[in-house]
Amino acid sequence: MTSLRRSPEKIRLPLGFSFSAVAAGIKVSGRPDLALAEASGGATAAALFTKNRVAAAPVEVGRALVSTGGRVRAVVVNSGNANCATGRDGIQACQRVCREAGKLFGVPAAEIFPSSTGIIGVRLPAQNICAKLPELIAARSASQRGVRAFAHAIVTTDTRPKIASVRFRASSTEGSTEITVLGIAKGAGMIHPQLATLLVYLFTDVGASARELQPLLREACDHSLNCMSIDGDTSTNDTVLLLASGASGARVRDVRTRKKLSAALTEVCQSLAEQIVSDGEGVQHVIRLFVEQARSREEALLVARTIAHSMLVKTAWAGADPNWGRILAAVGRCDAPIDPIDPSRVQIFIGSQKVCRNGIACAFNERQAHRNLAQPVCDIRVQLGRGRHAVRFLTTDLTAEYVRINADYST
Repeated sequence: MTSLRRSPEKIRLPLGFSFSAVAAGIKVSGRPDLALAEASGGATAAALFTKNRVAAAPVEVGRALVSTGGRVRAVVVNSGNANCATGRDGIQACQRVCREAGKLFGVPAAEIFPSSTGIIGVRLPAQNICAKLPELIAARSASQRGVRAFAHAIVTTDTRPKIASVRFRASSTEGSTEITVLGIAKGAGMIHPQLATLLVYLFTDVGASARELQPLLREACDHSLNCMSIDGDTSTNDTVLLLASGASGARVRDVRTRKKLSAALTEVCQSLAEQIVSDGEGVQHVIRLFVEQARSREEALLVARTIAHSMLVKTAWAGADPNWGRILAAVGRCDAPIDPIDPSRVQIFIGSQKVCRNGIACAFNERQAHRNLAQPVCDIRVQLGRGRHAVRFLTTDLTAEYVRINADYST
């Protein structure tokens, strides 16, 4: 059984960025909770945000920044406080942090991108954050150590940071050059594909406009961060930000460079998705769910999400119980438009074994199916017999530990 990827020992750093982290007293633990990513020459930005109508203050401020196509000089992230459901005070606190950081960098507040993650409904201690900004800026470093410090500072219930990086060669004005894509993420709960996850930051040293970056970011997310779910909840702070410094000298308008960048972004996002799901709160088993032979990709995603969000299915996976009937029942209640799914054409596999043929029980080795499900990672395949479209979807079981973590979260 193949395991999912974890953060690498070696991190490839894109040119033009530096990172740091400090403790600002937001987390009760006293651990670092304030992080900085700086683009010394500025960077173009593309972003995707939560679809939850309850959006945190930094989401509203960041969304406005990106919508104007403005450049980003720095990203300031705090953990331990979501700055959500805090009203006008929350917006003003967020804007204050951006203004103070802008003054220190000598740029407008509109060039500072804010992010927050943590408990909802608690006022953001902007004064504490602003007091720590000089120390945060002084500590920045274009090194693996800086990246790891940033990644550790943005976590909440995560047990480990999530980092991925890819490097490839492309053409530039001076010939062939190397381009790097670095991804840093946090997320372990409230993970649902109504965008991505809680916080994801992508950095590259290619040159590109915001208009060129946005479709590349959306495509990369559609095949990775939007194809995973832990608990079906959508965070109020979900943000995926892509920054391009242009420091490599290569431009994305070159067709070959654009294709390579697209592949690199997808690879980094897929690695981050795997790391997030495998670190899900209380997770014991990761399920790689393949829904095949669908009429469309949208239909395949509908089926995958219905299965992944079924409490009965998830608890069966927690017990490594090969109860394929729960999977079939989830398929049967999918609200497929116009043409409902025909259960008599559905095949289900656990590992390499077919456990359901044409919607009816078939003989299989239950012990082997149990052993497959008891592994840290198990493949489950559902074939609808309706078309040629497919999707690979990452999800998990649901355990008592998940309940414990979230029952005690704010206390």
